[in-house]
Amino acid sequence: MGKPTGFMEYKREVSSAQEPKKRIRHFREFHEHLSKEEQQLQGARCMECGVPFCQAGMLICGMASGCPLHNLIPEWNDLVYTGNWKQAYNRLKKTNNFPEFTSRVCPALCEAACTCGLNGDPVAARENEYAIIENAYREGYAAPNPPRVRTGKTIAIVGSGPSGLAAADQLNKRGHSVTVFERSDRIGGLLMYGIPNMKLEKEVVERKRKVMEEEGVTFVTGVNVGKDMKADKLLREFDRVILACGASNPRDIKAPGRDAKGIFFAVDFLRANTRSLLDSGFEDKQYVDTKDKHVVIIGGGDTGNDCVGTSVRHGAKSVTQIEMMPKAPDRRAENNSWPEWPRVCKIDYGQEEAIAVYGRDPRIYEATVKEFIKDKDGCLKGVKTVKLAWEKDADSGRMKMQEIPGSEQELPADIVLIAAGFLGAQSYVAEAFGVELDGRTNVKTEPGDYRTSRDNVFVTGDMHRGQSLVVWAIREGREAARAVDESLMGYSNLVVQ
Repeated sequence: MGKPTGFMEYKREVSSAQEPKKRIRHFREFHEHLSKEEQQLQGARCMECGVPFCQAGMLICGMASGCPLHNLIPEWNDLVYTGNWKQAYNRLKKTNNFPEFTSRVCPALCEAACTCGLNGDPVAARENEYAIIENAYREGYAAPNPPRVRTGKTIAIVGSGPSGLAAADQLNKRGHSVTVFERSDRIGGLLMYGIPNMKLEKEVVERKRKVMEEEGVTFVTGVNVGKDMKADKLLREFDRVILACGASNPRDIKAPGRDAKGIFFAVDFLRANTRSLLDSGFEDKQYVDTKDKHVVIIGGGDTGNDCVGTSVRHGAKSVTQIEMMPKAPDRRAENNSWPEWPRVCKIDYGQEEAIAVYGRDPRIYEATVKEFIKDKDGCLKGVKTVKLAWEKDADSGRMKMQEIPGSEQELPADIVLIAAGFLGAQSYVAEAFGVELDGRTNVKTEPGDYRTSRDNVFVTGDMHRGQSLVVWAIREGREAARAVDESLMGYSNLVVQ
């Protein structure tokens, strides 16, 4: 272990964020990270406890506790403390293909399960991970390392999000020839167009793409398989196909006035914003401009928060975020004990920025939109909300949300962004490949398997498990890669965990 008394001698220190009113002037990452020497002391805080819950990645009460990738966190924390940065990188990469992504966008399930967090502050594992991978790029440890031998097997991967990229990375390292097809103009899926630049700068995604290309992975962009290219063509030309198209159907809000001009899905709003930023620095005006507009965001979670931060940066007149669920407690409830994921209220970067600009938390809890209000030209001018309460259904005995009579309220709204989650795979891809869907409109497989109902076609990521985190997508990609490798070679030496 690092230092037996490290967690008592050193306080938890993390990167400092730029003050909200300064960082909203740009779309760059806004954290100042610790020096290598300071980061090494953070590694010393790891206890390497007898049961490292941080790397368990198990489900407790339906929620993940610890890292789903089973990252060897105590090992690389110790290596950081002792200054063995190259070995720390080797141990980190053994289980995680993309620490440059997870160290920026993962909610740090590992830290929530850290034993130090039971009676104090958890180890800064995510920031240690960031320090390891960024040091590896600076020192050349993360340089391309193509396989020495090729198997002659070919694999097509449809979709270049984190799951598809993880599968491609693993299978390429095995020596198979991998081609990734992406319908957009840039690879990365939601990493590129679903996560704003201030959380994940796109140079980071491009940096990894270049490494993977030099290692032998082929990327084909601007091709929408199932529309621009027939599925049968891929099945003829490749030994195996992996579908990694994500859960791309946004959940809609059905209410009177839904046809009003000014209502957008959050994913479309974020995609257009990032594309315009990358293409022209917003000069092309091909994005939804919220300047001097009243913006209402329907839905909490990371996507809703990203919409808040983006709208604030463009100079919105007001931002309101509507959440159906009650406000979570500020501290763990007695029935939410460690090492369960803490169900507590957090103020994310977007809400923090809204508070700094508008003087209030933008969130309204236990409410939903009952009507979209239009003007005479059909343009959105407001929303009618109604408060909700939990009540027990007399027939089923289950708790459900009910409207509270007389609690209606009208809010000004020039733009509404719907961030209510996703509802499974887009049907045209499944139909093109002739694969079965389950009751949640995800591609159907046997439990724990990645084979679809179509021979030689596999599935991974959100298209398989439903909307989830980047870290779960990477794990799915690694497991799918192993399943494909076994089907091709009769065995696999690919490490999943």
